[in-house]
Amino acid sequence: MTSAPDRWWDCPLDVETLAQQSVDRARGALARLARTRGLGTRIDTTDELIAAGFAAFDHLRVDGEPVEAWAELSGFVRAADGWVRLHGNFPHHADALRRLYGIRDRAGLEAALARRPAADVEAEVAEAGGIAVRVRDREEWERHPQALARAGHPWAEREERGGREPLTTLATTTSTGPDVLPLAGVRVLDLTRVLAGPTASQLLACLGADVLRIDPPHRPELIAQHLVTGMGKRSTVLDLRRESDLRRTRELAAMADVILTGYRPGALDALGLGPDDLVALAPHAVIALLSAWGEAGPWGSRAGFDSIVQAAAGIGAACGTAERPGALPVQALDVATGHLIAAEVLDALADARARRLRFSLLGAAEALWALPRRSGRAVAELEVPTVRVRVGERRLRVVPPVLRLDGQMIAQDVGEYGAAAPAWRD
Repeated sequence: MTSAPDRWWDCPLDVETLAQQSVDRARGALARLARTRGLGTRIDTTDELIAAGFAAFDHLRVDGEPVEAWAELSGFVRAADGWVRLHGNFPHHADALRRLYGIRDRAGLEAALARRPAADVEAEVAEAGGIAVRVRDREEWERHPQALARAGHPWAEREERGGREPLTTLATTTSTGPDVLPLAGVRVLDLTRVLAGPTASQLLACLGADVLRIDPPHRPELIAQHLVTGMGKRSTVLDLRRESDLRRTRELAAMADVILTGYRPGALDALGLGPDDLVALAPHAVIALLSAWGEAGPWGSRAGFDSIVQAAAGIGAACGTAERPGALPVQALDVATGHLIAAEVLDALADARARRLRFSLLGAAEALWALPRRSGRAVAELEVPTVRVRVGERRLRVVPPVLRLDGQMIAQDVGEYGAAAPAWRD
């Protein structure tokens, strides 16, 4: 483990150390995997890459233009007795708010919520299929039933399921870099959304894995999210409500070395793609399950996002003022969890173990709270390393994945959304 980094962001919590520790885990796991495959590849990173990688969305440019991170109905809204945080980036979540409160725009939402207790907003939005939490301070969150249910659970949980065939040995390195990438020949089925899971799968793809991402046609991924996390991947669209598409998804899962899922716990069970189903389909695979709140507890089956977990778990209050809650300067719960997922997957492949792995954004929040507070250091001004890649005819400027191979960045072009065939490369 490297020493604590300088301050990269103005924040009362030690986001820098959380970021560096998660990247260090991925770096160490990749170095070990490379050695097991006969590669002498040097794996490293830089402060600039880590800091920029955790703020990758801020640095994304599409044909020279920035993208908007938040939709109109997302963010903090004052309720009658406090604050709530809403997530309306996805159309179906925004529609739930419009139906519930009979509003059309942000002004209508603010007027409607100003008359409602924050606890009522939290409950009724969840019941309506939307995403909202009441902003809590740290002490209040620690008394919440979900916090109590998850107390003592680690950020990453491992379930050993037996061995798998070791990955084949690869060619040795040359003086200018590896002949082949460390994850050549590894198949990764990506059933994740938004940022944490896609961050993990993008890193695996840029390390040489064949990553095939599946999205539903009726709830597509936000295109900006795809662009910032889609390097090296192939993207396909399958409607799991159709028997033929569901059957094909199950066939793909059965042939995968790694399966990543990030849907709300229980959401895929009725389709035969729940955690136990995946084990039966792919007994040899490394299976990583990502949730917002952890699978146990009263909120275990709830959907959630980085910003929502921050607001509930006391981070919003810690980062705000007496007048208004705030947020971390970057989506650190998502991005750090993405690197931890990649690290645990790499470890399992290096160990030739068919593990089932569980992660939660709440686990990342707890890991951040466990770090000592740091103060008194000026915020460093770091360069932002970016690369030019393409997605079809569009030009992107993006931050590459945070790891380097023999001093070289590993960026690749972004696959067109939904353009790939639902099949493995070979």
